[in-house]
Amino acid sequence: MAGVLASVDQRTQLVGENRLELLLFHLHSRHFFALNVFKVKEVVKLPHLNKMPNAHPKVCGVTNIRGESIPVIDLRQAICMPPCDRDKDCNLVITEYNRSVQAFLVGKVDQIVNTTWSDIMPTPKSVGRNHYLTALTKIKRDGVEHIVEIIDVEKVLAEIVEYKVEIPQDILDKDIINEFHGRKILHADDSPTARRQVADTLAQLGIEIIPATDGQEALNVLKLWADEGIDVQKELLAVITDAEMPVMDGYRLTYEIRNDSRLKDLYVILNTSLSGSFNNAMVEKVGCNAFLSKFQPDLLVTEVQNRLKDVLQK
Repeated sequence: MAGVLASVDQRTQLVGENRLELLLFHLHSRHFFALNVFKVKEVVKLPHLNKMPNAHPKVCGVTNIRGESIPVIDLRQAICMPPCDRDKDCNLVITEYNRSVQAFLVGKVDQIVNTTWSDIMPTPKSVGRNHYLTALTKIKRDGVEHIVEIIDVEKVLAEIVEYKVEIPQDILDKDIINEFHGRKILHADDSPTARRQVADTLAQLGIEIIPATDGQEALNVLKLWADEGIDVQKELLAVITDAEMPVMDGYRLTYEIRNDSRLKDLYVILNTSLSGSFNNAMVEKVGCNAFLSKFQPDLLVTEVQNRLKDVLQK
């Protein structure tokens, strides 16, 4: 664990610094697109792809990387652009999201840039709901400012992989099921797809979800309630937060909650598509109460039920 924590501090400085790294690339256009480096396992030149019969039309094949069969998604096609031209500039960005490994077929890979979440801008509301971006940022090249579009991979994957939100009856605790009605959970996530998945799951229990699109928006709600004299811990069953969000990420949100005497006892669940020892270390470091990898409705419901049991016992 010590080695993991040292790596966390060295590579990210997320707590207190609110920083991230972005992998910039092109999709056979002049536009810059980006993915968070933490979700990227590696980048390789385009290898041979095997076509899969009856595969989703956005899955352009399967490749074998060091003994692992990895599905390849044409990212241009996945965000409703014409399919990617396969040429010498093509690369595969191999990623891990939601406990699965997949590769995205992209064009030329540019570089990794260091930035802060405060420099990441949410997409304008006027662009509608059908875009495939979670946020925007800016870079300068040769004195010219360029917009960088950060892909909403969770939306891309949700349109390819079927995520079920129905709660199996065998995991419901019949003794407390009626106690959920009127309970509230604040949910912070920059992906509309992720917000909808959590809301659709927990709505089946009768829980009211209060949505926020980033950590700062969530913190503003909490502080406003506290300023109005509301007992925030009694008002909310829990706070569920994504790790990666523009303006303020989930780690910083948790840090701010723990350092406000009026909020410090809130139950905070980190729910993110990032996985593994990195997040376990960060949960311990910033003081989250629980960590869940997306998207696992069974585990989400189990965690919320356990939280309610603790509240009722107290």
